[in-house]
Amino acid sequence: MAQPARETERIVLGLSGSSALPVGLRLLEVLLSTPGVELHTVFTEGARQVARNEFGLELDDLSRLRERLGISEIRAVAWQHHREDDLGAPISSGSFGVRKMVVAPCSMGTLAAIANGMSDNLLERAADVVLKERGLLVLVPREAPLSLIHLENMVRVARAGGVILPPVLTFYHQPEESSRAMVDFIVGKVLDLMAIEHQLYRRWGY
Repeated sequence: MAQPARETERIVLGLSGSSALPVGLRLLEVLLSTPGVELHTVFTEGARQVARNEFGLELDDLSRLRERLGISEIRAVAWQHHREDDLGAPISSGSFGVRKMVVAPCSMGTLAAIANGMSDNLLERAADVVLKERGLLVLVPREAPLSLIHLENMVRVARAGGVILPPVLTFYHQPEESSRAMVDFIVGKVLDLMAIEHQLYRRWGY
């Protein structure tokens, strides 16, 4: 059973360009509703394009985003959003003390950059910082089929200490053909890794 987060815990959530954007948006909703979380977010241009083209959503309009997600009250300690090009943001430094980061979804381009230590934008830099500080970096890559290059990049991240958590289909929790249930399962697995209590899916048991 996952344990609750510490009294105040800094978490970075990055969204990059992929059709699995609902996973990241649901994770944003849950983290903003979680007491004790100090949330820092950064969205890539790819994520903004996917949100605009596939969901009619402007990610940079934070008030509208909250409304679309149905978040009437933020229970997190704080929410600070950072521009992708703001390499001077606090999350770009190991001294800021972020130890947990999730990139959901993680595009293959973002995966490649992280796997090879690139820091061309704030999301990539923040991920690099979490890895070098021996924190928890969770990537939720969405692509099919996977090329050898994709797989090798995932191996590189895993060897560096990151966790690869692809949004695979699962049925033991009996989702009953609900896309929301599938999304909640993946989000719940991410929360498990971050030791945040949740009730998003039915756990295995008798």
